[in-house]
Amino acid sequence: MKTPDLTIPLNFKPGEAAQVDFGFGPKLLNLETGNIVKTWIFVMTLCWSRHQYAEVIYDQKVVTWIGCHRRAFEWFGGVPAKIIIDNAKCAITKACFHEPTVQRAYADCAAGYSFIISACPPYDPQKKGRVESGVKYIKNNFVPLRDFQHGIDSNQQLRKWILEVAGNRTHGSTRQKPLSLFEETERNLLKPLPASIPEPCEWIKLKVYRDCHVRFNYCRYSVPYRLVNTEVWLRASETTIRIYQEHNMIALHSRINTPDTPSTIIEHLPPKASEFLQQEPTWCREQAQTIGTACFKVVDLLLKNTVVDYLRAAQGIIKLKKTFGEIRLEAACQRALFYETPKYKAIKSILTKGLDSATLTEEAAFDQLAEVYMGKSKFCHVPYQHIH
Repeated sequence: MKTPDLTIPLNFKPGEAAQVDFGFGPKLLNLETGNIVKTWIFVMTLCWSRHQYAEVIYDQKVVTWIGCHRRAFEWFGGVPAKIIIDNAKCAITKACFHEPTVQRAYADCAAGYSFIISACPPYDPQKKGRVESGVKYIKNNFVPLRDFQHGIDSNQQLRKWILEVAGNRTHGSTRQKPLSLFEETERNLLKPLPASIPEPCEWIKLKVYRDCHVRFNYCRYSVPYRLVNTEVWLRASETTIRIYQEHNMIALHSRINTPDTPSTIIEHLPPKASEFLQQEPTWCREQAQTIGTACFKVVDLLLKNTVVDYLRAAQGIIKLKKTFGEIRLEAACQRALFYETPKYKAIKSILTKGLDSATLTEEAAFDQLAEVYMGKSKFCHVPYQHIH
């Protein structure tokens, strides 16, 4: 004889649990886009009193899901010990009978509010019958009887309806009014709201690209260069981006809302790249000024070129002081200016050959520098400034 399908009634104590689910909502105007879009209704039902919180939302993102929980707890003025959920992707990344995998952000939310996440077994909707009925009740008794302008208007009407109509009906199972049971008993048995409200956030695993950045919502955030080609966890809140390697935070950024915009911490880049970005034109001019007037003039001429970007040449000239000293570098720049060759290769050649301090005739000095600024040919043996 075949064993019939059986169900076991779920009974709860006041404050013990709430059930959560989504249902399709009315199509509404999205004030941000100006388009008519589909919506969902988030419903949290206290299992003992059947008192509800409900909200019309535009998406089922993790941040939205967590935000709905926060507003529901504030609505109730406390937190149930357990939240019973279906296997929505915004809450459960991998449904499993024994060990479901919870979204990392939702796990943080549960820890912050001190509730236990209880995911229903896959394909077993009987385990969340109370909230399923709550969704149907709202869809059948609230949505068809109302006209809505937009999301804000619909939620204002929905909350008023819950307090005035849904909360004061005689519930089909308890035969009592949900709002009365809640006010008289269950409210006082909920856990208190935390002193510090957990910040809604989203976790996502991302690859670190060769430019030492990860991509999130079309923006780029830097991480230490040693992690290139590895995977890291990104935690996105409304205001910040935190990046983790396993459980260790390795980067903190302010969140960017403009697409294709980078947030780069110089120290995250390889030494040469970091040095290049730090030694920008203003830095080059400031360093050259400390070396001498001629050096400043050479660097300034390079940086003012309107055809070619000579930033690396300017940086290279500044670096020559580490090898040859400021006095010799200034003298080499003076000689380069005299022969109208304010270039990195010319100045380095002057220093390498010792021409900065050599006493040479103009013609002899020109011959020694000819290969630097004229190639191998020596058709002219007078300084440029003497040509008429």
